[in-house]
Amino acid sequence: MRTEHDCLGKMDLPDSVYYGIQTARVLQNSAISGMPVIYYPYLHQRLAQMKKAAARANHAIGALEPEIMAGIVYAVDRILTEDWRAQFPLDMYQGGGYTCVNMNMNEVIAHIANEKLTGHKGYDRVHPNTHVNMGQSTNDMIPSAMKLAIAPALDTLIVPLQELHEALKEKQQAFSGVIKVGRTCLQDAVPMTLGQEFGGYSRFVERQIAQLDALRDACFNLIVGATAVGTGIGTFPGYQEAFYHYISEDLQENIRADSDFFDGMQNDDFYPQVSATLKTTACGISKIAKDLRLLSSGPRSGFAEITLPAVTPGSSIMPGKINPVFPELMSQAAQQICGNDVAITMGFEQGELEINVWAPTLYKNLFESFTLLTNALTPFTQRCIKGITANTAVCEQNAHQTLALSTVIAAIWGYEDGVRVSQFAFENKLSVKDAVLQMGILNQQDADFLLDPHLLTNPEKMSEAISLWRKNKIQ
Repeated sequence: MRTEHDCLGKMDLPDSVYYGIQTARVLQNSAISGMPVIYYPYLHQRLAQMKKAAARANHAIGALEPEIMAGIVYAVDRILTEDWRAQFPLDMYQGGGYTCVNMNMNEVIAHIANEKLTGHKGYDRVHPNTHVNMGQSTNDMIPSAMKLAIAPALDTLIVPLQELHEALKEKQQAFSGVIKVGRTCLQDAVPMTLGQEFGGYSRFVERQIAQLDALRDACFNLIVGATAVGTGIGTFPGYQEAFYHYISEDLQENIRADSDFFDGMQNDDFYPQVSATLKTTACGISKIAKDLRLLSSGPRSGFAEITLPAVTPGSSIMPGKINPVFPELMSQAAQQICGNDVAITMGFEQGELEINVWAPTLYKNLFESFTLLTNALTPFTQRCIKGITANTAVCEQNAHQTLALSTVIAAIWGYEDGVRVSQFAFENKLSVKDAVLQMGILNQQDADFLLDPHLLTNPEKMSEAISLWRKNKIQ
């Protein structure tokens, strides 16, 4: 055992642990989720890298002894390359704006550094507050570490989004000749191609990739140097410039100070912005997933226009039933991400005065959303999208039977005539083509041409055809 002290008194800790008294106190007071902060390791990784950059900066300006700086750098390098998760045991939810997370990191770094310099744990040479936290505050370090952590999360998410985009583009091309009926309000509409439908899906994903990528640069506007409330109290001359130099060098990114530290500390609006984009992306892909459930419904009493890959039996009682499990999985992820977005919005809105203490709400929910969306995308793409096949005969039949083909009649003779044809076809259980032939509105040749569903999927050709027909046929 070893004895440590803080402003509240003394405590004995097992000498096997590298965290210190402040971490131990928090462990006694807060463990409501059963999920440690390091479950999403990005915050600790970036915070450790920032501690290294701060030590190098303080040494460069003459505020930190070379030996102490070297000990801190050594400790951080070990934390970044070895498994130290057991030394960061704090629960995801904490009061105090993650002061405990900052101090947990400071204590572990200090003990590793002291062990290196003195042969034993303790704070004989490197103190967690005096040295590891030099020129810093939880109030500027934690929000900055969270912002830095978002960049790799964005990079990681964009990879499976790009794979989904490419898979949808491939289906767009593969289904370009598959004619089908469009649907609005779940009712039959005019013909389109299955490729056009998948093309819309592809373009949505492409646009979301661009919007997520556009968020990346803002991850590198930090408030390090603001310390407690934005005034920079506790820093030494030259620290800020040196810190941004070293952290940019270490992360190979253009990392810079926010233009207004007071704004940066008071307003965490970047997190709901990121969350909103994640929510939009998740909801849009969930909409695609729900479309796939509808289009594959059946196989005999539903739309049955496409077939999804069968990955598992779908019933414990009905033999042969297959469920759309990956589209449903995608929608479940979206539902949770929407809930997370509400919590993140509240976490932003409830910040007070100079800082926002709701870092646990922001961090847990934001990175859960990143993780859910990233992890759901790959199986959705690989085991669902890529294996979709078109039921061409069903699609073709639906396209020829839709009463919305009467739109062609409305475009030539007017809406009322279009309604008359549609009603006649419906009442007599006829296709629109058969209806206009029985009603004597078009002859066989003109009906075959004007009511060809393939023609209706090409707006330029359709417009030209109707214009020429009106010019030549209407007396």
